[in-house]
Amino acid sequence: MKVLETERLILRTLNGDDAEFYLRLINQPAWLQFIGDRGIRTVEAARAAILSGPMTAQEKYGFSFYMTELKEDGQPMGICGLIKRETLDDVDIGYAFMPEFWGKGYALEAASAVLEYANRVCGLQRVVAITSPDNYSSIRLLEKMGLKFEKMLKLKNDDSDTKLFAYQF
Repeated sequence: MKVLETERLILRTLNGDDAEFYLRLINQPAWLQFIGDRGIRTVEAARAAILSGPMTAQEKYGFSFYMTELKEDGQPMGICGLIKRETLDDVDIGYAFMPEFWGKGYALEAASAVLEYANRVCGLQRVVAITSPDNYSSIRLLEKMGLKFEKMLKLKNDDSDTKLFAYQF
């Protein structure tokens, strides 16, 4: 189901048919470095993760991570959307794209549309984002979108630092 459309992109709900792409995305080096290893190594496990993650979140909250595709040909390029994490008080915006789509403004276009959707459709007054302190590309993108650094957090058991950014509508 299409959720958002921008000049160049379609954002739609994820489904089980997206498992092969999702498996490639979550096992690419940048995901593993900055987001973490989910231990998903098969299409079946990827399908199960989509069903228990984004599809369940969409039903429960009315938002989730969305497949982001090129409008011109439907080519999947990444995911972008909203997530309610137990470890954060606020809803979090997140994104991840395959490397061949980096540096072309797609992440900014998708994430800006999702941020507007968070307020206009979901009624959120505040949205946060988290990132690794050394993920400079992500930090630049969050700042371009108007999110402001608030504080450092420790969200994982490994004692690693996470930067928290926030946007107030």
